[in-house]
Amino acid sequence: MDLRRYLVVKLRLAILGAVTTIVLTSCSTSPKSLEIPAQTMPAFSASGAAVTPDKWWTVFEIPALNEAIETALRDNFSLESASQRIRAANAVVSRESGNRQPEIDAIAVLEYEDGDDRNGASELQLGLQAGYEIDLWGRIRSGIESEKFRAQATLSDYHAAALVLAAEITATWFELTESQLQLLLLAEQFDTNTKVLKLLEARFANGRIRGADVLRQRQLLEATHEQSVVVQSEMAVLRNKLDILEGQAPQPNYRLNLSDLPALPPLPATGLPSELTLRRPDVQRAMFLVKAADRDMAVAVNDRYPRLNLGASLISVTDSSEQIFGDWIGRLAAELLAPVVDGRRRKSEVNRTRAVGRQRLAEYGQTVLEAFREVEDALVRERKQHERIRSLEEQVELAGRIYKQLGMQYLNGVVDYIEVLSALDSEQQLRRDLLSAQQSLLSFRIALYRALAGGFTLKSNRKNRQEPNESEQ
Repeated sequence: MDLRRYLVVKLRLAILGAVTTIVLTSCSTSPKSLEIPAQTMPAFSASGAAVTPDKWWTVFEIPALNEAIETALRDNFSLESASQRIRAANAVVSRESGNRQPEIDAIAVLEYEDGDDRNGASELQLGLQAGYEIDLWGRIRSGIESEKFRAQATLSDYHAAALVLAAEITATWFELTESQLQLLLLAEQFDTNTKVLKLLEARFANGRIRGADVLRQRQLLEATHEQSVVVQSEMAVLRNKLDILEGQAPQPNYRLNLSDLPALPPLPATGLPSELTLRRPDVQRAMFLVKAADRDMAVAVNDRYPRLNLGASLISVTDSSEQIFGDWIGRLAAELLAPVVDGRRRKSEVNRTRAVGRQRLAEYGQTVLEAFREVEDALVRERKQHERIRSLEEQVELAGRIYKQLGMQYLNGVVDYIEVLSALDSEQQLRRDLLSAQQSLLSFRIALYRALAGGFTLKSNRKNRQEPNESEQ
């Protein structure tokens, strides 16, 4: 029997003995998997029939808004940071997967000794050595699966970040639109108040009214101007915010081509509550973290079991460069490691991972409940906002009629101007409130789209790099 066959036989005997020892000494059972709790939820309080696309903001049919969001999804730095976290997570998966492959190292050792009896002798060693751990209990496999679930959770984070970014840009866009409309409305009201002031000044010059009436009207005119200054400041801040969201420096002189506030699209179909957990990225992230924690617990439990390591080496040792590849020494070995005393370190790790798993389960349940709450909040706010807008429209009409009647009575000397001024101020404020309420209605619809939406595919991000995905694993 040659050396190679002899070593193979010895290795098989060593493995057989190690496996027999493991079976006889290990009486532990496999770790119990964590079960994701099933949430039974009632149907949503309202539902429409409109089918919402993944890129839900397109339902508003505003090309400039669509372009702004596409720019942000490509150039936003926070989203780019999230994409790099995916690449880092995929790299961890690749690193852990390497534990299932043999590790091979090259050996090169040169020793030189000088002494009375060595006389400058040298020895050269060249060769290869390999090590491999047999994954008997699935510890390595569980570790890889855990990192894969974390990578999937990171990908869900990325989709959630993109969804939040799109919602924030859409909301900011409508806030800017409302500010622009408020500015136009204030300019109209400023003109109205200026005309009234000139009329009062003419009547005062003729001695037909008191000077206090003129001063009150001037105060209202200044208040209107002050409101315009506030709105202009808000518009500048919103423009800066929009620029940053799109991944570019603020451009103070840049003017957006804004239009009127869009009509509210039809109410989307909310679907079944169970579908929400399969659609929302944040719920998916929580689920993947539960699964990762489950695999971490399996790793901790299996770490208490014996390990079987295999080793092999092929080395040439010579004191002459001419014989460097002449004589080779081959070695095969099997090593069994079984923990005996570790100061309860492994047991404590099992307890820790079990507690983390239960924590992840609780977080998943809370995330599911929050998802349902967000949908219901958006539905009830939109429903009540419709009622508020109808009420404001009625108040605007009544306030206009009151102002006209009081104006006629004031000209006839029946009422004081303070009542006319109060009616005018109230009517103008109600018109501004109505505009704000219409913008809030759109904000509530955005919140509903965001609460119902799932992830969407991004073709590219900054510098035209492809969207990171699980294929990189």
